[in-house]
Amino acid sequence: MTKPGDGRGEMALPAPVLTMRGIGKRFPGVTALDGVDLRLLPGEVHALMGENGAGKSTLIKVLTGVHAADAGTVELEGRRVAFAGPLEAQQAGISTVYQEVNLCANLSVAENILLGREPRRRGRIDWKRMRARATELLSRLELSLDVSAPLSSCSLAVQQMVAIARAIDVDARVLILDEPTSSLDAGEVAQLFRVMRRLKDQGIAILFVSHFLDQVYEIADRMTILRNGKLVGEHLTRELSMVRLVALMIGQELAALERLHGAHRTFDRPLVEARGVGRTGAVEPFTLTVHEGEVVGLAGLLGSGRTEIARLLFGADHASTGEMAVGGSPASLRTPRAAMNHKIAFCSENRKADGLIPDLTVRENIILALQATRGWTRPVPREQQDELVGRYIKALKISPPNPEQLVRNLSGGNQQKVVLARWLILEPRLLILDEPTRGIDVGAKTEIQRLVAELSDGGMAVLFISAELEEVLRLSHKVEVLRDRRLVAELPNDERLTTDVLMETIASGGRGR
Repeated sequence: MTKPGDGRGEMALPAPVLTMRGIGKRFPGVTALDGVDLRLLPGEVHALMGENGAGKSTLIKVLTGVHAADAGTVELEGRRVAFAGPLEAQQAGISTVYQEVNLCANLSVAENILLGREPRRRGRIDWKRMRARATELLSRLELSLDVSAPLSSCSLAVQQMVAIARAIDVDARVLILDEPTSSLDAGEVAQLFRVMRRLKDQGIAILFVSHFLDQVYEIADRMTILRNGKLVGEHLTRELSMVRLVALMIGQELAALERLHGAHRTFDRPLVEARGVGRTGAVEPFTLTVHEGEVVGLAGLLGSGRTEIARLLFGADHASTGEMAVGGSPASLRTPRAAMNHKIAFCSENRKADGLIPDLTVRENIILALQATRGWTRPVPREQQDELVGRYIKALKISPPNPEQLVRNLSGGNQQKVVLARWLILEPRLLILDEPTRGIDVGAKTEIQRLVAELSDGGMAVLFISAELEEVLRLSHKVEVLRDRRLVAELPNDERLTTDVLMETIASGGRGR
C-alpha cells in the first residue's frame, strides 16, 4: 500500500493534479472528516471507497466548495485553492456529476448541456450551433438522440448521460463521477467506461464513486478507502483483493454471504393472491401468490415490469384486469390506503422522490405512516413517538442515532433504514421492497439483507426486487422472472437455481422451462 505523501514509489509517478491533506470537517454532533488525505494523478481513474457515512460525499463537497473545510489544505496542480462554490471549482477545471441528476427537466437536452455556456450570435443564442455542439458532445458518449427534445422525455439513464456530457464540455482537469452508473444498464455502463478511458488517455484525473465493486475493479487504477470519516489507506486496485477491500471498508473480516434461507422450506398459507391482474400499457396480466413468511424475488432487466407489479399490489396504480385476494378473501386494492388497511407496505425504489421528506427530522419521517393511519386529527402522542422511533433506530442501527437530525443529512444507507422503519412500525403482513439496497454500501446492504431474512423467519411475507441477481438468489424462496413487462417464469430457489439459469430464463423469455 502507498499512502499519499509517504514517498514510496513516487519516482515512477507523475505529479498529482489534485492533493488534499489533513482535511477535517465537523457538523453539529458529528465529525464527518478527520485528517483525510487524497491525491489524484493525471490519466488515472481513482475510486473513492467506503460505506455510507464514511465521508465520501463530504470530502467531495469540501473539494468543490459546497462545504468549507475546518482543517487541511487543497492544492490544484501545485497551487493552493479554496473554492467558494461548485461554479468556482468548475471554472478551475473540477467538474462533478452527482448520483441525483441535477438538471432542468423542462428545458431541452441541448439547453441542459450548454446552460450558461450557450453559443451566441449578435447577442442572441445561436440555436443551430448549440444543437450541433450538444450533438457532438453526446456522440462522444456514443449516444444519438434528438437534442431539441425536452429532457423530461428522456429516461433517467439518458438524463445521467446528458449530465456527463455537460461535465466534459468544460476544460476539466479533474472529473468527479458520484455513482454515475446507478441508473444505467450494462450496455450504458460499458459506453460510459469507454468514454472514461478516452478521457483518462487525455490526461484527465477521474474520481469515481460507486458501490458496484465489480465496476470499480474493472475501471479504477487505484483507490482511497475511508471509514468513519478517517483515511484507511490508498491502494493500487490490482494489488487489493475484493474480500480485503470489503474488510477495510467495514472494519472487520466479512465472510461471503450464503443464501440466508433454507432451500427446502415450504409454505401453505397464501397471504396475497393476484389472478390475471394487469394494467394496460404497464404490465401484462399475471398470476402471483405470496405466502406468509415467504420471500418472493422479482428478477428481470430494467423496464421489465418489476416496479409495475409492486405498484399494482400496493394500490399505487389501478389494475385494468384481474382480481386479488388477501388472506383468502377478495380484496380491492385500488389505493395505497386500502393496501395499508390490509397490512401491506411498500418501500419505493426512489427513496428521495417517493419516500422521504428531506426537511423533516428522522423522527417525523419514521412516524409518518403511523400518523396517516390515525388521521391528522388524532396525533400520535409524543411519548409514543419517542418510544417507537428509539426502538427502530436501535434495531436498524440508524446512524447517527439522533431522532431530531434532519433526514437529508443522513447517508443513503441510513435514509433507506428510515424508510424501512416507517413501515415496520405498522407491523405489515406483506412488505414490498423495490431496490432497497441500490446505492448503499456493503455493510448497510448486508444489514438490510439480514433484516429481510429475520422478518421472513418471523412470519412476514416480503416481495423483493433487485437488479442484482445474486441478491435475489440469496434472499428469495422463489423467483418470479419478468421480461418485456410479462411474468414469464416462476422458479423455486433450490440448489439448481443459479444466476446463469436466471439470466438464461430472462434471455429466453421463459421458453424451455
